[in-house]
Amino acid sequence: MNLIARIFAAMPLALAPACAQAQQPADFYKGKTVSIYIGFSAGGTYDYFGRLVSRHLGKHIPGNPTVIAQSMPGAGSFQLANWMTRIAPKDGTAIGIISQTAAIEEVLKSPGVQFKSADFNWIGRATSNVEINLVWHTSKAKKIEDAVNFDIPLASTGVGSPSEGYPKLLNGVLGTRFKLVGPYPGSTDGLLAMERGETDGALTSWNTLNTARHEWIVDKKINVLVQYGLERTPEMPDVPTMVELGRTPDDKAMFAFYVSGGEVGRAFMVPPGVPADRVAVLRKAFDEMVQDPELLAEIEKGKLDFHPASGEKLQKIVADTAGVSPDIVARMQSLLRK
Repeated sequence: MNLIARIFAAMPLALAPACAQAQQPADFYKGKTVSIYIGFSAGGTYDYFGRLVSRHLGKHIPGNPTVIAQSMPGAGSFQLANWMTRIAPKDGTAIGIISQTAAIEEVLKSPGVQFKSADFNWIGRATSNVEINLVWHTSKAKKIEDAVNFDIPLASTGVGSPSEGYPKLLNGVLGTRFKLVGPYPGSTDGLLAMERGETDGALTSWNTLNTARHEWIVDKKINVLVQYGLERTPEMPDVPTMVELGRTPDDKAMFAFYVSGGEVGRAFMVPPGVPADRVAVLRKAFDEMVQDPELLAEIEKGKLDFHPASGEKLQKIVADTAGVSPDIVARMQSLLRK
């Protein structure tokens, strides 16, 4: 075979990757299955929103792939985050929902972090989120000040999760005596542990408490000790925020940084390395989905908060987390390792 013949013979192979890259989204996704992996066990708002999105996203993706939800709980969702980095397919068929504090825990170099949050391609947020620490009515703690005087066992979902980070910071700064028990697979398991008497309290979101456990509020089965947001929510005007509890400007700045994960909330991403055109397709599909009347009807029926945000906004929030003061990081690392 002469030189020219060899060049023409090689051309199909050389062009194959480019052709695959240029494949139209509808052609790629048609007949495919897209999996939404949820980093926590069933029952909480991560699971709720993961499954909600799985029911509605497919019809907004060109080619209308089948979308299914799968649970992959463990290590406060870091098991899933690491899996998305190292193992998940990088073709736009694997979507994850992980802890809202993943970027913060990465900055803090928490054990188990083997991912870079800013390297994920963020697709969109279903809602921002306010988490709370609550205790069963039999606990000696009725308000946050009581936790300074008594040992208060709390359910933890693992190192690096907010359920462990928040109490450790409060112990270190305020002198509270929260004792961590676990880890449990997810926040719902922690609530069950509290109800069974294995712990005094647990961490959950206000959404979960107000919807899945609303009778606890009505029957005064629980007391909310602290809410993890920058400002008090209208639904809990008498419950202090973590930021308020800071005694010095440095305390307040540190607490504000840690609760900023609420802005990430219940957010979805795909792994590093997914082609840019597929990331754009998924972001557009997500933005269309959050305006879908059928999805909005489900939200209304569930009476859940719903504050969506675009993938581009999330990408900036996550990237900005890396700019926190090194002094704050060093102090938080010290407190969280105790």
